[in-house]
Amino acid sequence: MRYVKKKLVFLFFVLLIVGCKPIEENINKGQFKMAKKRINREIISNTSNPMRYIELENQKERMWRIEQDFNKSREDILPFIKQYYPDVTAEQLAAWEDEKSLEKMTINGQDRYFVRAAENLFRINGEAKQRKISIDGEKKSPLNIFIGQNTPEIIKDLKTQKDITGKPVHMKFSYTLTVDADAVPGGEIVRCWLPFPREGNVRQTKIELLSANCSDYVLASNQHLQRTVYMQKPAIEGKPTVFEITFSAIMRPQWFDLKNTDILPYNKDTRLYQKYTAERYPHIRFSPAVKALSEKIVGNETAPYIAAKKIFKYVNDTYPWASAREYSTIENIPEYVIENKHGDCGQVTLLFMALARYNGIPARWQSGWMLHPGSKNLHDWCEIYFEGPGWVPVDQSFGLINSKNEDVHWFYLGGMDAYRLIINDDYAMPLFPEKHHMRSETNDFQRGEVEWKGGNLYFDQWDYDMKIEYVNQ
Repeated sequence: MRYVKKKLVFLFFVLLIVGCKPIEENINKGQFKMAKKRINREIISNTSNPMRYIELENQKERMWRIEQDFNKSREDILPFIKQYYPDVTAEQLAAWEDEKSLEKMTINGQDRYFVRAAENLFRINGEAKQRKISIDGEKKSPLNIFIGQNTPEIIKDLKTQKDITGKPVHMKFSYTLTVDADAVPGGEIVRCWLPFPREGNVRQTKIELLSANCSDYVLASNQHLQRTVYMQKPAIEGKPTVFEITFSAIMRPQWFDLKNTDILPYNKDTRLYQKYTAERYPHIRFSPAVKALSEKIVGNETAPYIAAKKIFKYVNDTYPWASAREYSTIENIPEYVIENKHGDCGQVTLLFMALARYNGIPARWQSGWMLHPGSKNLHDWCEIYFEGPGWVPVDQSFGLINSKNEDVHWFYLGGMDAYRLIINDDYAMPLFPEKHHMRSETNDFQRGEVEWKGGNLYFDQWDYDMKIEYVNQ
């Protein structure tokens, strides 16, 4: 039974697409009541197929998650919008909805807006963005100020040293996950997976687990592409359940001077090339939408570096950053970006990867945390492979830097600053030990995962905190 559950959790959306098409159509049309009725009828009539039962239960979970993300009415979002458009009309709102600047779903016949739809409007719509700037003023973020100072220093240092990795930054971390009091009945065992850095990348070395507040923790080996520290403890009635680890690592920046590097033709017979240029359902698919977009961006270009630059620039210029709904509710993330004309870090990264692979450029996922002083957050990026240089980092979300220096401008296509914690070298990989119930995040792993015998604990039932000490800053 555990084997069955494991397979269903990590192939969740593939199974949905293949085995539950009519119900999936109800969900995509927002007909949740109809979908739930059909699911319940099938569960009652089919008690002999445990795989199908779990699949159907996961469908209900997906609908619940969508309802959490789309929980705002028009009356809820209007106050924020009216700060900048006091006389906004129904026609103007409808126009924003049609162009996907104002994210909305119709669920059971009612219009429901994404929880951050109002704020996102002023990130996605160019005219609305400029109106907000004209009223609030334009403020350069501390992160952008830091990048503007840090990136030229990295390039200058590496050019001087004639190297591709730069000065180390030693960091110590304290990561805490706190489950709400009484989220689990007293005495029941809470199972928890915490993020832990991966080894094997020159940008991240000397990784050491310093402490854990459970003596019988399990540290996953580095063969697990989403690496964890697993702990469990009984819940105590009326008290939160706290899991904590401390660890350290040394991080380095990296930069490849690709415009002055010989990039050789690919050996297309290698396992590396074939694996990392292949489709990988559900998100890396060479769908008609991806093919059409590739034709628009890349055309007949065959030089890998030039093709990668074309993709990187187009995605940077076309799809602005906006807060994202939970990935576990999206059937195909690159197509979601294309259709909705925006995306967060992981969403535009998957689009970049799909386009790169379709054009014969090996690409692989990477994610964890961004740790720039004063700007720590969850973050996703990737790596692409060029014959000659090897694997090089790409941060599609950080994109093109506003600089007249060409090396600085293109830094994040072939470069990475030191302030990254690599937890994952792929997406939607099994956790260790196996998780029995559907994950809160079916693709990424940065915050952690929690469950008990009664089911998964979703993000609304626990919180997390990362504290960082920059030892040699």
